Amino acid sequence: MMGKEKGLTAGHLAMMALGSVIGGSFFLGTSVAINAAGPSIVLSFVLAGVLVYFILFALSEMTVANPYGGSFSTFAAEELGEGVGFVVGWVYWTGTIFSMSSEATAIPILTREWFPNISIGGLGILIIIAVTMLNLLGAKRLSKLESGLSSVKLFAIAFFILLAVLLILGFFPGSPPIGGGELVREPLMPGGVKGIAGSMLIVLFAYAGFEIIGLAASEAESPRETIPKAITYTVLSLVGLYILYIIVLLPLIPTADLSENISPMVISLNRQGIQWAGSVINVVLISASLSAMLAAVFGLGRMIRSLTDEGYAPKWLKDRKDVPYRGILFSGLAMLLGLGFGHLFPRVYLVLITSGGFALLFTYAVIMASHIRFRKRKGCPPEGKCQMPGYPYTSWITLISMIVVFGSMPFIPGQSAGLVTGIIMVVLYSLIYVGLRFRLGSTRSLPLPGSSIMKRSQSNLSTEFSEELVKKINKREKNS
Repeated sequence: MMGKEKGLTAGHLAMMALGSVIGGSFFLGTSVAINAAGPSIVLSFVLAGVLVYFILFALSEMTVANPYGGSFSTFAAEELGEGVGFVVGWVYWTGTIFSMSSEATAIPILTREWFPNISIGGLGILIIIAVTMLNLLGAKRLSKLESGLSSVKLFAIAFFILLAVLLILGFFPGSPPIGGGELVREPLMPGGVKGIAGSMLIVLFAYAGFEIIGLAASEAESPRETIPKAITYTVLSLVGLYILYIIVLLPLIPTADLSENISPMVISLNRQGIQWAGSVINVVLISASLSAMLAAVFGLGRMIRSLTDEGYAPKWLKDRKDVPYRGILFSGLAMLLGLGFGHLFPRVYLVLITSGGFALLFTYAVIMASHIRFRKRKGCPPEGKCQMPGYPYTSWITLISMIVVFGSMPFIPGQSAGLVTGIIMVVLYSLIYVGLRFRLGSTRSLPLPGSSIMKRSQSNLSTEFSEELVKKINKREKNS
Protein backbone atom coordinates (compact mmCIF):
# COMPACT_ATOMS: atom_id res chain seq x y z
CA MET A 1 0.00 0.00 0.00
CA MET A 2 2.83 2.37 0.77
CA GLY A 3 4.32 1.90 -2.65
CA LYS A 4 0.99 2.44 -4.29
CA GLU A 5 0.44 5.76 -2.58
CA LYS A 6 3.91 7.08 -3.33
CA GLY A 7 4.09 5.97 -6.98
CA LEU A 8 2.42 8.52 -9.25
CA THR A 9 0.61 7.01 -12.20
CA ALA A 10 0.11 8.63 -15.61
CA GLY A 11 -3.41 9.63 -14.55
CA HIS A 12 -2.14 11.29 -11.38
CA LEU A 13 0.49 13.27 -13.28
CA ALA A 14 -2.03 14.33 -15.93
CA MET A 15 -4.43 15.63 -13.26
CA MET A 16 -1.59 17.49 -11.55
CA ALA A 17 -0.56 19.11 -14.82
CA LEU A 18 -4.13 20.14 -15.69
CA GLY A 19 -4.45 21.78 -12.27
CA SER A 20 -1.15 23.61 -12.70
CA VAL A 21 -1.65 24.79 -16.27
CA ILE A 22 -5.02 26.51 -16.24
CA GLY A 23 -4.66 29.94 -14.66
CA GLY A 24 -5.45 33.61 -15.14
CA SER A 25 -3.31 33.77 -18.28
CA PHE A 26 -5.87 31.52 -19.98
CA PHE A 27 -9.02 33.05 -18.54
CA LEU A 28 -8.03 36.68 -19.20
CA GLY A 29 -4.83 36.87 -21.24
CA THR A 30 -6.19 34.86 -24.18
CA SER A 31 -8.47 37.81 -24.99
CA VAL A 32 -5.45 39.55 -26.54
CA ALA A 33 -4.49 36.45 -28.53
CA ILE A 34 -8.03 35.94 -29.85
CA ASN A 35 -8.24 39.63 -30.78
CA ALA A 36 -4.97 39.39 -32.72
CA ALA A 37 -5.68 36.15 -34.60
CA GLY A 38 -9.47 36.22 -34.95
CA PRO A 39 -11.12 32.85 -35.67
CA SER A 40 -7.72 31.48 -36.74
CA ILE A 41 -6.89 31.41 -33.02
CA VAL A 42 -8.02 27.77 -33.23
CA LEU A 43 -4.97 27.11 -35.39
CA SER A 44 -2.78 28.93 -32.85
CA PHE A 45 -3.97 26.64 -30.06
CA VAL A 46 -3.40 23.53 -32.20
CA LEU A 47 0.11 24.66 -33.18
CA ALA A 48 0.93 25.57 -29.58
CA GLY A 49 -0.34 22.18 -28.43
CA VAL A 50 1.95 20.42 -30.91
CA LEU A 51 4.94 22.49 -29.72
CA VAL A 52 4.05 21.77 -26.09
CA TYR A 53 3.94 18.06 -26.95
CA PHE A 54 7.48 18.12 -28.33
CA ILE A 55 8.85 20.34 -25.53
CA LEU A 56 7.40 17.97 -22.94
CA PHE A 57 8.98 14.95 -24.58
CA ALA A 58 12.34 16.72 -24.84
CA LEU A 59 12.28 17.60 -21.13
CA SER A 60 10.97 14.17 -20.21
CA GLU A 61 13.67 12.38 -22.21
CA MET A 62 16.41 14.24 -20.35
CA THR A 63 14.69 13.85 -16.98
CA VAL A 64 14.02 10.13 -17.34
CA ALA A 65 17.69 9.61 -18.28
CA ASN A 66 18.60 11.16 -14.90
CA PRO A 67 15.51 11.71 -12.70
CA TYR A 68 17.58 13.11 -9.82
CA GLY A 69 19.97 15.21 -11.89
CA GLY A 70 18.13 18.52 -11.60
CA SER A 71 15.78 20.58 -13.74
CA PHE A 72 16.02 22.28 -17.11
CA SER A 73 18.66 24.80 -16.00
CA THR A 74 20.89 21.94 -14.86
CA PHE A 75 20.46 20.21 -18.21
CA ALA A 76 21.27 23.51 -19.95
CA ALA A 77 24.44 23.85 -17.88
CA GLU A 78 25.52 20.31 -18.75
CA GLU A 79 24.80 20.55 -22.47
CA LEU A 80 25.25 24.25 -23.34
CA GLY A 81 27.54 25.55 -20.63
CA GLU A 82 27.31 26.79 -17.05
CA GLY A 83 26.54 30.35 -18.13
CA VAL A 84 23.44 29.31 -20.09
CA GLY A 85 22.18 27.26 -17.15
CA PHE A 86 22.69 30.18 -14.78
CA VAL A 87 20.95 32.69 -17.07
CA VAL A 88 17.94 30.50 -17.91
CA GLY A 89 17.41 29.66 -14.23
CA TRP A 90 17.34 33.30 -13.18
CA VAL A 91 15.30 34.43 -16.18
CA TYR A 92 12.72 31.76 -15.30
CA TRP A 93 12.66 32.95 -11.67
CA THR A 94 12.19 36.58 -12.70
CA GLY A 95 9.57 35.60 -15.28
CA THR A 96 7.64 33.83 -12.53
CA ILE A 97 7.67 37.06 -10.53
CA PHE A 98 6.25 38.97 -13.52
CA SER A 99 3.69 36.22 -14.15
CA MET A 100 2.40 36.33 -10.60
CA SER A 101 2.31 40.12 -10.68
CA SER A 102 0.10 39.76 -13.77
CA GLU A 103 -2.18 37.41 -11.80
CA ALA A 104 -2.39 40.06 -9.07
CA THR A 105 -3.44 42.49 -11.79
CA ALA A 106 -5.93 40.08 -13.35
CA ILE A 107 -7.96 39.70 -10.15
CA PRO A 108 -8.76 43.43 -9.79
CA ILE A 109 -9.62 43.56 -13.51
CA LEU A 110 -12.09 40.70 -13.01
CA THR A 111 -13.42 42.37 -9.86
CA ARG A 112 -14.28 45.49 -11.87
CA GLU A 113 -17.25 43.54 -13.19
CA TRP A 114 -18.92 44.43 -9.87
CA PHE A 115 -16.85 47.42 -8.72
CA PRO A 116 -15.97 49.50 -11.83
CA ASN A 117 -14.00 52.14 -9.94
CA ILE A 118 -11.78 49.83 -7.90
CA SER A 119 -8.05 50.56 -8.01
CA ILE A 120 -6.13 47.85 -9.87
CA GLY A 121 -2.84 48.79 -8.21
CA GLY A 122 -4.27 49.10 -4.70
CA LEU A 123 -6.17 45.80 -4.77
CA GLY A 124 -3.23 44.10 -6.48
CA ILE A 125 -0.97 45.10 -3.57
CA LEU A 126 -3.47 43.71 -1.04
CA ILE A 127 -3.72 40.42 -2.97
CA ILE A 128 0.04 39.94 -3.08
CA ILE A 129 0.28 40.63 0.65
CA ALA A 130 -2.58 38.19 1.39
CA VAL A 131 -1.12 35.38 -0.75
CA THR A 132 2.30 35.91 0.84
CA MET A 133 0.83 35.72 4.34
CA LEU A 134 -1.12 32.54 3.49
CA ASN A 135 2.12 30.87 2.38
CA LEU A 136 3.55 31.53 5.85
CA LEU A 137 1.01 29.00 7.21
CA GLY A 138 3.06 26.11 5.83
CA ALA A 139 2.78 23.51 3.08
CA LYS A 140 0.24 21.22 4.77
CA ARG A 141 -2.46 23.86 5.15
CA LEU A 142 -1.60 25.44 1.82
CA SER A 143 -1.95 22.17 -0.10
CA LYS A 144 -5.52 21.71 1.16
CA LEU A 145 -6.48 25.24 0.09
CA GLU A 146 -4.72 24.79 -3.27
CA SER A 147 -6.50 21.51 -3.98
CA GLY A 148 -9.87 23.15 -3.46
CA LEU A 149 -9.07 26.13 -5.68
CA SER A 150 -7.59 23.96 -8.46
CA SER A 151 -10.72 21.86 -8.88
CA VAL A 152 -12.91 24.85 -9.75
CA LYS A 153 -10.80 25.75 -12.82
CA LEU A 154 -12.00 22.82 -14.88
CA PHE A 155 -15.54 23.40 -13.61
CA ALA A 156 -15.49 26.97 -14.96
CA ILE A 157 -14.50 25.92 -18.47
CA ALA A 158 -16.96 22.98 -18.53
CA PHE A 159 -19.78 25.21 -17.23
CA PHE A 160 -19.10 27.86 -19.89
CA ILE A 161 -18.90 25.29 -22.70
CA LEU A 162 -22.25 23.82 -21.64
CA LEU A 163 -23.94 27.24 -21.57
CA ALA A 164 -22.42 28.22 -24.92
CA VAL A 165 -23.61 24.99 -26.57
CA LEU A 166 -27.13 25.57 -25.24
CA LEU A 167 -27.10 29.12 -26.62
CA ILE A 168 -25.74 28.07 -30.02
CA LEU A 169 -28.30 25.27 -30.44
CA GLY A 170 -31.19 27.33 -29.06
CA PHE A 171 -31.83 25.13 -26.04
CA PHE A 172 -31.31 27.91 -23.49
CA PRO A 173 -34.67 29.14 -22.12
CA GLY A 174 -35.76 32.46 -23.58
CA SER A 175 -32.94 32.72 -26.13
CA PRO A 176 -33.18 32.07 -29.89
CA PRO A 177 -30.54 29.80 -31.45
CA ILE A 178 -27.31 31.67 -32.23
CA GLY A 179 -25.97 29.15 -34.72
CA GLY A 180 -22.82 30.40 -36.42
CA GLY A 181 -23.41 33.85 -34.95
CA GLU A 182 -20.45 36.21 -35.14
CA LEU A 183 -18.21 33.49 -36.52
CA VAL A 184 -19.81 33.55 -39.99
CA ARG A 185 -19.48 37.35 -40.17
CA GLU A 186 -15.74 37.50 -39.49
CA PRO A 187 -12.75 36.90 -41.77
CA LEU A 188 -10.84 33.77 -40.87
CA MET A 189 -7.48 35.55 -40.49
CA PRO A 190 -8.09 39.27 -39.89
CA GLY A 191 -4.46 39.78 -38.81
CA GLY A 192 -2.96 37.45 -41.39
CA VAL A 193 0.00 35.25 -40.57
CA LYS A 194 1.39 38.00 -38.33
CA GLY A 195 -1.75 37.79 -36.19
CA ILE A 196 -1.31 34.05 -35.69
CA ALA A 197 2.41 34.41 -34.93
CA GLY A 198 1.77 37.31 -32.57
CA SER A 199 -0.89 35.36 -30.69
CA MET A 200 1.44 32.42 -30.07
CA LEU A 201 3.27 33.99 -27.12
CA ILE A 202 0.13 34.29 -25.00
CA VAL A 203 -1.30 31.00 -26.28
CA LEU A 204 1.90 29.20 -25.28
CA PHE A 205 1.72 30.99 -21.94
CA ALA A 206 -1.76 29.53 -21.48
CA TYR A 207 -0.09 26.08 -21.54
CA ALA A 208 2.49 27.10 -18.90
CA GLY A 209 2.84 24.70 -15.99
CA PHE A 210 2.92 21.42 -17.89
CA GLU A 211 6.63 21.05 -17.08
CA ILE A 212 5.55 19.72 -13.67
CA ILE A 213 5.32 16.31 -15.40
CA GLY A 214 9.03 16.30 -16.12
CA LEU A 215 9.93 17.70 -12.72
CA ALA A 216 7.87 15.02 -10.95
CA ALA A 217 9.59 12.17 -12.80
CA SER A 218 11.43 11.04 -9.68
CA GLU A 219 8.08 10.51 -7.91
CA ALA A 220 6.53 8.62 -10.84
CA GLU A 221 5.81 4.93 -10.91
CA SER A 222 8.02 3.37 -13.65
CA PRO A 223 8.94 6.77 -15.16
CA ARG A 224 10.07 5.33 -18.52
CA GLU A 225 6.50 4.13 -19.10
CA THR A 226 4.50 6.58 -17.00
CA ILE A 227 5.94 9.88 -18.27
CA PRO A 228 5.17 9.34 -21.99
CA LYS A 229 1.62 8.28 -21.14
CA ALA A 230 1.13 11.30 -18.87
CA ILE A 231 2.37 13.62 -21.62
CA THR A 232 -0.05 12.15 -24.14
CA TYR A 233 -3.00 12.30 -21.71
CA THR A 234 -2.22 15.89 -20.69
CA VAL A 235 -1.65 17.34 -24.15
CA LEU A 236 -4.65 15.64 -25.74
CA SER A 237 -6.93 16.61 -22.85
CA LEU A 238 -5.73 20.20 -22.68
CA VAL A 239 -5.69 20.87 -26.42
CA GLY A 240 -9.14 19.29 -26.75
CA LEU A 241 -10.52 21.37 -23.88
CA TYR A 242 -9.01 24.62 -25.19
CA ILE A 243 -10.16 24.03 -28.78
CA LEU A 244 -13.71 23.23 -27.65
CA TYR A 245 -13.73 26.38 -25.53
CA ILE A 246 -12.62 28.56 -28.46
CA ILE A 247 -15.07 26.96 -30.91
CA VAL A 248 -18.10 27.68 -28.70
CA LEU A 249 -16.83 31.17 -27.80
CA LEU A 250 -16.38 32.48 -31.36
CA PRO A 251 -20.08 32.54 -32.31
CA LEU A 252 -20.96 34.51 -29.16
CA ILE A 253 -18.88 37.67 -29.61
CA PRO A 254 -16.84 39.51 -32.28
CA THR A 255 -13.15 38.92 -31.67
CA ALA A 256 -12.51 42.65 -32.20
CA ASP A 257 -14.48 43.36 -28.99
CA LEU A 258 -12.10 41.36 -26.82
CA SER A 259 -9.30 42.92 -24.78
CA GLU A 260 -7.32 42.24 -21.62
CA ASN A 261 -9.78 44.38 -19.65
CA ILE A 262 -12.43 41.66 -19.28
CA SER A 263 -12.68 37.88 -19.50
CA PRO A 264 -13.96 36.48 -22.83
CA MET A 265 -16.29 34.17 -20.91
CA VAL A 266 -17.87 36.97 -18.92
CA ILE A 267 -18.29 39.49 -21.75
CA SER A 268 -19.73 36.87 -24.12
CA LEU A 269 -22.35 35.74 -21.60
CA ASN A 270 -23.18 39.32 -20.62
CA ARG A 271 -23.69 40.09 -24.31
CA GLN A 272 -26.31 37.32 -24.42
CA GLY A 273 -28.06 38.79 -21.37
CA ILE A 274 -26.92 36.10 -18.92
CA GLN A 275 -25.27 38.33 -16.34
CA TRP A 276 -25.77 35.88 -13.48
CA ALA A 277 -23.72 33.21 -15.26
CA GLY A 278 -20.99 35.72 -16.02
CA SER A 279 -20.82 36.66 -12.36
CA VAL A 280 -20.56 33.01 -11.28
CA ILE A 281 -17.73 32.38 -13.74
CA ASN A 282 -16.01 35.58 -12.64
CA VAL A 283 -15.81 34.25 -9.07
CA VAL A 284 -14.29 31.03 -10.39
CA LEU A 285 -11.75 32.93 -12.50
CA ILE A 286 -10.62 34.88 -9.45
CA SER A 287 -10.10 31.63 -7.54
CA ALA A 288 -8.05 30.29 -10.47
CA SER A 289 -5.69 33.26 -10.30
CA LEU A 290 -5.39 32.91 -6.53
CA SER A 291 -4.59 29.22 -6.99
CA ALA A 292 -1.76 30.02 -9.40
CA MET A 293 -0.35 32.68 -7.07
CA LEU A 294 -0.41 30.44 -4.00
CA ALA A 295 1.48 27.66 -5.79
CA ALA A 296 4.02 30.07 -7.30
CA VAL A 297 4.86 31.84 -4.03
CA PHE A 298 5.34 28.41 -2.43
CA GLY A 299 7.99 27.58 -5.02
CA LEU A 300 9.57 31.04 -5.04
CA GLY A 301 10.12 31.01 -1.29
CA ARG A 302 11.93 27.69 -1.50
CA MET A 303 14.03 28.90 -4.43
CA ILE A 304 15.34 31.71 -2.25
CA ARG A 305 16.09 29.31 0.62
CA SER A 306 18.12 27.09 -1.69
CA LEU A 307 20.01 30.11 -2.99
CA THR A 308 21.00 31.12 0.52
CA ASP A 309 21.98 27.53 1.40
CA GLU A 310 24.37 27.59 -1.55
CA GLY A 311 25.77 30.98 -0.52
CA TYR A 312 24.33 32.66 -3.59
CA ALA A 313 21.99 35.15 -1.94
CA PRO A 314 22.38 37.65 0.92
CA LYS A 315 22.99 35.98 4.28
CA TRP A 316 20.13 37.86 5.91
CA LEU A 317 17.73 35.78 3.77
CA LYS A 318 18.98 32.54 5.34
CA ASP A 319 16.17 30.66 7.08
CA ARG A 320 16.55 27.09 8.37
CA LYS A 321 12.95 26.61 9.52
CA ASP A 322 10.55 24.26 7.71
CA VAL A 323 8.68 27.26 6.32
CA PRO A 324 11.13 29.64 4.59
CA TYR A 325 9.58 32.82 6.00
CA ARG A 326 12.29 35.16 4.74
CA GLY A 327 12.29 33.67 1.24
CA ILE A 328 8.51 33.96 1.03
CA LEU A 329 8.51 37.55 2.26
CA PHE A 330 11.33 38.46 -0.12
CA SER A 331 9.44 36.90 -3.05
CA GLY A 332 6.30 38.79 -2.06
CA LEU A 333 8.29 42.03 -2.08
CA ALA A 334 9.67 41.13 -5.54
CA MET A 335 6.11 40.68 -6.82
CA LEU A 336 5.17 44.09 -5.45
CA LEU A 337 8.10 45.57 -7.38
CA GLY A 338 6.96 43.67 -10.48
CA LEU A 339 3.47 45.10 -10.06
CA GLY A 340 4.94 48.58 -9.75
CA PHE A 341 7.00 48.02 -12.91
CA GLY A 342 3.87 47.08 -14.84
CA HIS A 343 2.16 50.31 -13.77
CA LEU A 344 4.83 52.32 -15.56
CA PHE A 345 3.00 51.37 -18.78
CA PRO A 346 -0.58 52.10 -19.92
CA ARG A 347 -1.51 48.42 -20.51
CA VAL A 348 -0.30 47.03 -17.19
CA TYR A 349 -1.57 43.47 -17.46
CA LEU A 350 -0.35 42.97 -21.03
CA VAL A 351 3.17 44.20 -20.20
CA LEU A 352 3.44 41.86 -17.21
CA ILE A 353 2.05 38.79 -18.97
CA THR A 354 4.25 39.28 -22.05
CA SER A 355 7.33 39.79 -19.87
CA GLY A 356 6.56 36.54 -18.08
CA GLY A 357 5.74 34.94 -21.43
CA PHE A 358 9.15 35.93 -22.80
CA ALA A 359 10.85 34.21 -19.86
CA LEU A 360 8.80 31.06 -20.43
CA LEU A 361 9.49 31.07 -24.16
CA PHE A 362 13.20 31.61 -23.53
CA THR A 363 13.17 28.64 -21.16
CA TYR A 364 11.46 26.43 -23.73
CA ALA A 365 13.97 27.45 -26.42
CA VAL A 366 16.84 26.53 -24.09
CA ILE A 367 15.16 23.18 -23.29
CA MET A 368 15.01 22.34 -26.99
CA ALA A 369 18.61 23.46 -27.63
CA SER A 370 19.73 21.39 -24.62
CA HIS A 371 17.85 18.37 -25.91
CA ILE A 372 19.42 18.59 -29.37
CA ARG A 373 22.87 18.68 -27.77
CA PHE A 374 21.89 15.93 -25.29
CA ARG A 375 20.88 13.52 -28.07
CA LYS A 376 24.00 14.28 -30.11
CA ARG A 377 26.28 13.57 -27.17
CA LYS A 378 24.48 10.74 -25.38
CA GLY A 379 21.97 9.30 -27.81
CA CYS A 380 18.79 7.80 -26.37
CA PRO A 381 18.25 7.53 -22.59
CA PRO A 382 19.09 4.27 -20.76
CA GLU A 383 17.80 1.02 -22.31
CA GLY A 384 17.51 2.81 -25.67
CA LYS A 385 14.06 4.20 -24.85
CA CYS A 386 13.71 7.18 -27.22
CA GLN A 387 10.59 9.23 -26.54
CA MET A 388 10.96 12.22 -28.86
CA PRO A 389 8.96 11.45 -32.02
CA GLY A 390 10.54 12.56 -35.29
CA TYR A 391 13.92 13.57 -33.83
CA PRO A 392 15.93 15.55 -34.93
CA TYR A 393 13.45 17.31 -37.22
CA THR A 394 10.83 17.90 -34.54
CA SER A 395 13.39 19.30 -32.11
CA TRP A 396 14.74 21.75 -34.67
CA ILE A 397 11.25 22.76 -35.85
CA THR A 398 10.20 23.46 -32.25
CA LEU A 399 13.34 25.50 -31.54
CA ILE A 400 12.93 27.54 -34.73
CA SER A 401 9.25 28.09 -33.91
CA MET A 402 10.25 29.61 -30.56
CA ILE A 403 12.58 32.01 -32.37
CA VAL A 404 9.80 32.96 -34.84
CA VAL A 405 7.46 33.76 -31.94
CA PHE A 406 10.14 36.00 -30.43
CA GLY A 407 10.44 37.81 -33.74
CA SER A 408 6.68 38.32 -34.01
CA MET A 409 6.30 40.09 -30.65
CA PRO A 410 6.84 43.64 -32.02
CA PHE A 411 3.90 43.20 -34.41
CA ILE A 412 1.32 42.93 -31.61
CA PRO A 413 0.42 46.09 -29.64
CA GLY A 414 1.70 45.87 -26.06
CA GLN A 415 4.15 43.00 -26.64
CA SER A 416 7.12 45.20 -27.51
CA ALA A 417 7.54 46.19 -23.86
CA GLY A 418 7.62 42.49 -22.90
CA LEU A 419 10.24 41.80 -25.56
CA VAL A 420 12.46 44.67 -24.39
CA THR A 421 12.06 43.61 -20.75
CA GLY A 422 12.97 40.04 -21.63
CA ILE A 423 16.09 41.04 -23.54
CA ILE A 424 17.16 43.23 -20.62
CA MET A 425 16.70 40.23 -18.26
CA VAL A 426 18.91 38.01 -20.41
CA VAL A 427 21.62 40.65 -20.78
CA LEU A 428 21.52 41.58 -17.09
CA TYR A 429 21.88 38.03 -15.80
CA SER A 430 24.59 37.34 -18.38
CA LEU A 431 26.57 40.30 -17.05
CA ILE A 432 25.98 39.18 -13.45
CA TYR A 433 27.29 35.72 -14.33
CA VAL A 434 30.41 37.15 -15.96
CA GLY A 435 31.00 39.43 -12.95
CA LEU A 436 30.62 36.59 -10.46
CA ARG A 437 32.91 34.31 -12.45
CA PHE A 438 35.51 37.06 -12.42
CA ARG A 439 35.10 37.66 -8.67
CA LEU A 440 35.13 33.97 -7.67
CA GLY A 441 37.78 32.93 -10.16
CA SER A 442 37.47 30.88 -13.31
CA THR A 443 38.16 27.57 -11.54
CA ARG A 444 35.20 27.68 -9.20
CA SER A 445 31.77 26.61 -10.45
CA LEU A 446 28.82 28.77 -9.59
CA PRO A 447 25.70 27.26 -7.99
CA LEU A 448 22.93 27.05 -10.56
CA PRO A 449 19.42 28.26 -9.77
CA GLY A 450 18.02 25.16 -11.44
CA SER A 451 20.17 22.46 -9.89
CA SER A 452 18.79 22.50 -6.39
CA ILE A 453 16.51 25.50 -6.38
CA MET A 454 14.05 24.53 -9.05
CA LYS A 455 14.32 20.83 -8.51
CA ARG A 456 13.72 21.08 -4.77
CA SER A 457 11.10 23.79 -4.86
CA GLN A 458 8.99 22.56 -7.76
CA SER A 459 9.48 18.88 -7.06
CA ASN A 460 8.58 19.42 -3.39
CA LEU A 461 5.54 21.40 -4.46
CA SER A 462 4.42 18.69 -6.87
CA THR A 463 5.12 15.98 -4.29
CA GLU A 464 3.13 17.62 -1.51
CA PHE A 465 0.18 18.50 -3.75
CA SER A 466 0.26 15.12 -5.48
CA GLU A 467 0.39 13.16 -2.22
CA GLU A 468 -2.95 14.63 -1.25
CA LEU A 469 -4.29 13.98 -4.75
CA VAL A 470 -3.15 10.35 -4.68
CA LYS A 471 -4.69 9.80 -1.24
CA LYS A 472 -8.02 11.17 -2.46
CA ILE A 473 -7.98 8.96 -5.56
CA ASN A 474 -7.04 5.86 -3.56
CA LYS A 475 -9.79 6.62 -1.06
CA ARG A 476 -12.33 6.85 -3.86
CA GLU A 477 -11.08 3.54 -5.30
CA LYS A 478 -11.54 1.85 -1.90
CA ASN A 479 -15.05 3.25 -1.48
CA SER A 480 -16.02 2.10 -4.95
